[in-house]
Amino acid sequence: MTNQAEQVTTQLKALADPVRMRLIELCRQGECSVSDLTRVIGLSQPRISQHLKQLCDAGILQRYRDGKWVFYRVAARRSSDGATQRHLLELIPGDDPVFRRDIERLAELRGERVASADPGDAPERLGDRVLFKALVELTVTEHLGDLLDVGCGRGQILKLLGSRAHRAIGVDIDSDSRRLARAELMLAGLPNCSLRGGDMYRLPFADAEFDTIILDDVLVGAKHPVRVLTEARRVLKPKGRLIVLLAVGQQSPVELQSRLAAWSATAGLRVAPAMLTPRINPQWILSVATDPDRQSVAA
Repeated sequence: MTNQAEQVTTQLKALADPVRMRLIELCRQGECSVSDLTRVIGLSQPRISQHLKQLCDAGILQRYRDGKWVFYRVAARRSSDGATQRHLLELIPGDDPVFRRDIERLAELRGERVASADPGDAPERLGDRVLFKALVELTVTEHLGDLLDVGCGRGQILKLLGSRAHRAIGVDIDSDSRRLARAELMLAGLPNCSLRGGDMYRLPFADAEFDTIILDDVLVGAKHPVRVLTEARRVLKPKGRLIVLLAVGQQSPVELQSRLAAWSATAGLRVAPAMLTPRINPQWILSVATDPDRQSVAA
């Protein structure tokens, strides 16, 4: 048999088990830890781990570590292999009462996690409708593609834009924020969104991986803002866009724009004129940067 035929055979064997089908349906809702899956399915952790290993070996699930936790999600593919896998997963009857109860239980667990969080953990800007409106207007006519939010916090921008992206990944250094963001994104019905721990100076991604990158108010407090921009430029696709958000705070908007222009020039980026939000007594600066060298090569 060909490699593809062997892979399909392996995947069919992996699907031929009720527990593994339940695990797949849960992981289609978003990233799930072994602890989540154990609590929902009601089997021991070793047994759940054995089933998960078989699903990963078959290429149906992906496994990755985030700090001390290990998470699983349905493997994302774009090739013909991905189409084959999608057809196989469509064989699972998602409206089965057992699957529906599992998903409801997972949502309850995530809801408890969000409800137990300290409201003070959420930055004040999360309720800033003016900022969100400006972000939507800035991106509504553009293809988001693969989206990266650096400094994502509890994932509010991912919730805002994630449904329009092929996939969306949030990076934050704070594990508690990632934990809450993961729960809120699942409750929001955004299985294409995921969270990663990461250093903004050394992002855990390949070169030219993202169409849209958001630097979510991380530059002003950074010791080396040029290095942050240079690293973002590395993972930006040739025709991609880098959206920079800066909170004005006690600083002059004119001074912030000048600093951003200088940092961007040093990092080899071309920055567009900034958008002040709101225009009167601005609280935020939004600006779009591109890589002129790589855009010209791509053209």
